[in-house]
Amino acid sequence: MASHHPIGSEEDLLTARHAVRTATLEAGFALVDQTRIVTAASELVRNAYIHGGGGTLTIELIRQADKRGLRLTVTDDGPGISDLDAAFADGYTTGTGLGHGLGGARRLMDDFHIHTAEGQGTTIIATRWTTQP
Repeated sequence: MASHHPIGSEEDLLTARHAVRTATLEAGFALVDQTRIVTAASELVRNAYIHGGGGTLTIELIRQADKRGLRLTVTDDGPGISDLDAAFADGYTTGTGLGHGLGGARRLMDDFHIHTAEGQGTTIIATRWTTQP
């Protein structure tokens, strides 16, 4: 089951956060993990909006063996990320933020994959797993 959410306005950022929070509850995540996932999602959708000119958030509840998870896929058609190593480095920023964005989001999730190319946009797939019943 997947839900798709546009990222094209400030209002969409709030809607995306609420949708992710709801999905964490449905998946049975504990409060600390809910907060981690929503924080990572917030950073990723904000980056897609600010740096990618907007995009889409897809939220999927997934199962693998004895665990459940929540997969977030954030896609934009922006300029892409020219230097991934720099983008993941703490303190690196292309705007007014603190520079913990991508690296922080990656640390908050269990699996984190990024596909980007200059002039071709960015897709990030981030998953958090739970073994709670």
